[in-house]
Amino acid sequence: MLRTPSPHGLRFAFGTLTVLPVRVTRWDRGAARGGMLCAPLTGLAVGAAAAATGLVLLFLGAGTLLAAVATAAVPAVLTRGLHLDGLADTADGLGSGKPAEDALRIMKQSDIGPFGVITLVFVLLAQVAALTQAYDGSWARGALAAVVSATAARLALTLAARAGVPAARPEGLGAAVAGVVPAGGALGVAVAVTAAGAAAGAFLGTRDAVRTALAVLCAVAVAELLLRHCVRRFGGVTGDVFGGVAETAATAALVVLVLG
Repeated sequence: MLRTPSPHGLRFAFGTLTVLPVRVTRWDRGAARGGMLCAPLTGLAVGAAAAATGLVLLFLGAGTLLAAVATAAVPAVLTRGLHLDGLADTADGLGSGKPAEDALRIMKQSDIGPFGVITLVFVLLAQVAALTQAYDGSWARGALAAVVSATAARLALTLAARAGVPAARPEGLGAAVAGVVPAGGALGVAVAVTAAGAAAGAFLGTRDAVRTALAVLCAVAVAELLLRHCVRRFGGVTGDVFGGVAETAATAALVVLVLG
């Protein structure tokens, strides 16, 4: 059974996962648990802002490609590129082929290597291409894709923070949130987000309801594959892995939403 989000949990979620001026008043495991359970709510807010930006541009006469670029840019702006940076660092760590300790050291460096650059290019191209196709279908489908992908990305964070997933380092954001979410709570949030996505898609038709639910499920499934691979390679999760998982989920959701 899902509980009403606590103020401390909401503050933790919005204060750590967005650039919104929200002051985190508690930095303990309880607040982290509430924050990661509330993570999809931050995705809903970020996705709504992204969709609104795209729709305003379309209303002003912009083409669907420009609207898609702006829609993809808003989440990056509202997170200071944190998730994209995490994706790039994770790609560099995995691509290095080095032992866990060396790979983690590579990920902690401030520069981005070739694996990170290549991954960012293809992920952003995929996101923009999918959003363009969604907006070509209808403005409503484009807006829905923006909201669903951002929410699914943060749902992947909730699931990645579940109990049993260890931290690769003893410090950092990854260590602060690793294993804080009870498995039952993570499952409950996943069911709620999937059901909400299907309900939103239903406004566009039965097929859209099914496709939206599948998009959420596929997003978390692909993110889970990456998470497990990272845990095997690095010995646990880091803040970079969380970012990589989120961007992977967002991209997978967008791709599924424009198939068929």
